[in-house]
Amino acid sequence: MFEQKSQAVLELVDARDDQSRRLIDSLYDYAIFMLDISGRVRSWNSGAERIKGYTREEVLGRHFSLFYPPEDIGTGKCERELRVAESEGRFEEEGWRVRKNGDRFWANVILTPMRDAKGRLVGFAKVTRDLTERRKAEEQLRQSEERFRLMVTSVKDYAMFMVGPQGRVESWNAGAQRIKGYEAREIIGQPITRFYPEEAVAQGKPWDLLREAAASGHVEDEGWRVRKDGSLFWADVVITAVRDESGQLRGFAKVTRDLTERKRSEQERLRLAQAQESVRLRDEFLAIASHELKTPLTALQLQLQSLQLRVDSLESGVSAKLARAVHSTERLAGLIETLLDVSRLSTGQLTLKPEQMELLATVKDVTGRLQEAAAQADCPVLVREGSPVEGTWDRLRIEQVISNLLSNAFKYAAGSPVELSVTREGAEAVLVIHDQGPGIPEKDMARLFNRFERAAPMKHYGGLGLGLYVTREIVQAHGGSISVDNPPEGGARFTVRLPTSASDA
Repeated sequence: MFEQKSQAVLELVDARDDQSRRLIDSLYDYAIFMLDISGRVRSWNSGAERIKGYTREEVLGRHFSLFYPPEDIGTGKCERELRVAESEGRFEEEGWRVRKNGDRFWANVILTPMRDAKGRLVGFAKVTRDLTERRKAEEQLRQSEERFRLMVTSVKDYAMFMVGPQGRVESWNAGAQRIKGYEAREIIGQPITRFYPEEAVAQGKPWDLLREAAASGHVEDEGWRVRKDGSLFWADVVITAVRDESGQLRGFAKVTRDLTERKRSEQERLRLAQAQESVRLRDEFLAIASHELKTPLTALQLQLQSLQLRVDSLESGVSAKLARAVHSTERLAGLIETLLDVSRLSTGQLTLKPEQMELLATVKDVTGRLQEAAAQADCPVLVREGSPVEGTWDRLRIEQVISNLLSNAFKYAAGSPVELSVTREGAEAVLVIHDQGPGIPEKDMARLFNRFERAAPMKHYGGLGLGLYVTREIVQAHGGSISVDNPPEGGARFTVRLPTSASDA
């Protein structure tokens, strides 16, 4: 269209018609002017003045190199254009030109020779159009496309590639190479079935996904895909149909993300949830079983105690058996109570009933009740005298702590003395139980207060390995702490620290 207009304009110029001149001068979007055979300006229209910035008076008689950048003038470009136009009948190009103020603009230029009736060259007609805005838009589009291309090719966390209408790979980015293992030269032109497990290909899944994307615009799928080395990975895939302006399907854009680690994490969370549920069911079973066992055991203890009241009427052998039975029921009752405590701790149902009490007196009371157990273990018990230490604690639970620690000493330090002391340090009461037994191996100290843990083989000592765990939980429920060490003088030393005020707990 532009060429047709230019040719029509030139014909008008050749006609030298006033009406044609007025028409040319009114063409505001085109710089149309005449050159003599040496390249000097002979005419100038309003479009030339607008585009190039020169008035008619400023430019007539000047060489048209005035409109060219210095580097073009130095290479003789202006003279070359005139020669080409003269010899070939026309010269056209796009390139940089210069306005009066020195600004450059991108121009489309057509240079046509003019001849008289005898065919002699009399000059040139030149038509220039300013395409700067178009070039700027094209350059912005080109840069945008280049940035997009670079972004797509450099993305490494996503496999981004194009697939043709027939399901063959047409492009490949760095992410696709990293995730799937293929280099571009290995996979471009290959069918997408390469990325699917054999059973998925047999079921026609790759083609089903493409058909669905073509019908609905896009489709998303999660499932197993295959790398170049044959290994499987869990992928999230989005397939988008790509169509031209007429709606014709040109192919598909595929974006694939490797979610293998997320899949593994979900599986781990599921396994953890199942394990936690198993623990919860176990704890519930312990609570129910302990309660169910406690009822008949209590009845049995009452019957045995009733028989002991009439021990004088029983034979000596029967009396000894009765004593052993009573001892066994007491031990069984203690184990059941420990299991109940564990179930309460596991389900968060351990509650405290704090009251004002004196710790040293409580220690003396508990050791007095355990004199028989101490005698059986041949463990003389010494409670060091000191000042009373009062605080707000759950009496029964603190007695349980003292009893558990003494029982632990009687078990593992049998035949050696046990010493207890109670002191006050600032806002804390400090209870120390020190036996003269073999001590605790350093490697076992870190796990000593865990459930079902013990520092000595089960074949040598009975119990469930729960006593110290329950003791620690009771102490921590009071806001305190418990620790163990092997002092230089030998044996094992347990230290319990309890805040004396309920508000500090």
